[in-house]
Amino acid sequence: MLPFRSLMRDAPFVIHEPAGRETPLIVEIPHAGLSVPPSFMPELLASARAIGRDADLYVDELYEDAPLEGASVLISRTSRYVVDLNRAEDDVDAAAAARGRVPSSPRGVVWRITTEGAPALAAPLRDEVFEHRLDVVYRPYHAALRALIAHKQKSFGTAVILAGHSMPSVARVAHSDRGQVRADVVPGSRGRTSAAGRYIDAVDAHARSQGWRVAHDEPYKGGFTTQHYGRPDTGVHVVQVEIARRLYMDETTYRRTPGAFDDVRGWCRELVALLGRLALD
Repeated sequence: MLPFRSLMRDAPFVIHEPAGRETPLIVEIPHAGLSVPPSFMPELLASARAIGRDADLYVDELYEDAPLEGASVLISRTSRYVVDLNRAEDDVDAAAAARGRVPSSPRGVVWRITTEGAPALAAPLRDEVFEHRLDVVYRPYHAALRALIAHKQKSFGTAVILAGHSMPSVARVAHSDRGQVRADVVPGSRGRTSAAGRYIDAVDAHARSQGWRVAHDEPYKGGFTTQHYGRPDTGVHVVQVEIARRLYMDETTYRRTPGAFDDVRGWCRELVALLGRLALD
C-alpha cells in the first residue's frame, strides 16, 4: 500500500492509490485545478475566464481510469494563478514578488500576466504572502510527489512519471509560438534527456496510432517536473504529455465534446497501461 490516501475535501491536491495491480507509474496533473482559496484572492486580478482558459481543463477526468491500470495519481485542485506547480520556486521576477530575481519571468511560479497579456496580480506579492503560497500549496505538493517517487523506487527499483497536461490548440498572444496551430500531442522530454527512449517512443507511437500529429518538445519541452525529477540514470523517468484541447473539448464554451471526450479518455487509459507494462519489463 502507498503511504497516502486521498486527502481531505478542501486540500490543495489529492492522491489516488492504484486500484489494480500496482505499477511504477505516477500520473502527475499539476494544472487541472480551478480553486482559489479565499486567503489567496486579495492579490488576484485574473478573471474567472482567464482561470478557466489557462487551466488544463478536464485532464484529471481524462486520466480518471489510471488507478485501474495500477498507476498512482497526484492531482492539484488549486489554480495555477495561486502558484504554478510546474515551475521552480525561485522562478519569479520582481514584478511578481518582492523577492523576485529572475529577469522577465511573467509566468513563473507566480504568474503576473495571463496568456492573453492581461495583469494577473494587483501588485507584487509581499514576502510573507509569497511564502504562504509556497508553504500551503507548492511545498506540500512536491513533498508528496517526492514521496511517491521514493515509494515506487523502493517497490520496483524505478519510477515513471507521466506529467499530464493539455494545451490551447492555437497559441495565444503571450505564447512564444503565437498564432500557430499546434500538433495534437506534444511529448516533452527536454531533448530526450528526461526519460529512457522506450517511454518517449511509446507515447509517440500511441498517439500516431490514432492518426494524431505529434511534435516532440514543440512548443513544450517539459517544465519543472520534467527537468527536476527526470533522471533516467537514477531510475526516474519523466515524460510530459500535452494534448491539444480541440481533441476533447470546445475551447470557446469550455464544454466536453460528446463522444470525442470518451475517446481521448480511453486513449489516456491505454497510455497509462502501456507505460506501466514497459516499466515492469
